[in-house]
Amino acid sequence: MCLFILLSKQFPSYCLTEFLCSLKFQYQVGQLYSVAEASKNETGGGEGIEVLKNEPYEKDGEKGQYTHKIYHLKSKVPAFVRMIAPEGSLVFHEKAWNAYPYCRTSKPDDFFIKIETWHKPDLGTLENVHGLDPNTWKTVEIVHIDIADRSEVEPADYKADEDPALFQSVKTKRGPLGPDWKKELANSPDCPQMCAYKLVTIKFKWWGLQSKVENFIQKQEKRIFTNFHRQLFCWIDKWIDLTMEDIRRMEDETQKELETVRLAVLFGSPAGVSV
Repeated sequence: MCLFILLSKQFPSYCLTEFLCSLKFQYQVGQLYSVAEASKNETGGGEGIEVLKNEPYEKDGEKGQYTHKIYHLKSKVPAFVRMIAPEGSLVFHEKAWNAYPYCRTSKPDDFFIKIETWHKPDLGTLENVHGLDPNTWKTVEIVHIDIADRSEVEPADYKADEDPALFQSVKTKRGPLGPDWKKELANSPDCPQMCAYKLVTIKFKWWGLQSKVENFIQKQEKRIFTNFHRQLFCWIDKWIDLTMEDIRRMEDETQKELETVRLAVLFGSPAGVSV
């Protein structure tokens, strides 16, 4: 899996980012499994992720899974943002339409984030998959991220059991990823390839903090995507045998667990006790 970030600062109130994640194994099931697990890790202290809806949808011939989540993030942003943020402004709604191989996600608020994803059978060799206009495309900055490179990971985030350079799958024998794993994959025509092209659009309305917050968001996007895909690779033995039916059942269970944990801590009830 390789990851590229394209950052555009053309517009004063918008920030565009494109992530290209190249993989060498089945991705959809692993992605959904890892999202559910990561959601559990981000919930606690009365904050985290609250799932309102997780249901199939069909519109204009497009079929997929629709989710509506609320992110309670007051404790997860820098102090300078908490100090000036209006009450309730650090609660974000996320709406996602997952119609693999195309997915889109939006968080519609004064702080607006939209993520559009195309999954393509290559190693990130296509340009401008999302059809940006030429002027915007020329302004992008490309940042390469290698999930097997420990130096790409913040020291506080590092876990040896989530290091693709050390991990080897018991079930698939994939891994560990060496320094030249991307070249080896490119020279293996019989091995399936997939790249997730993620275009992230950010709109931020708090004037005076825009540049500082956008820089923080860009750093966090890099951190989140790096950690998530390292986990996805190293969790392969947990999800490789799962079906989509297994995933949907797990998502339902995760939704209930997230709400129980969040409310239990928020109202001072012991974990696992209904409130």
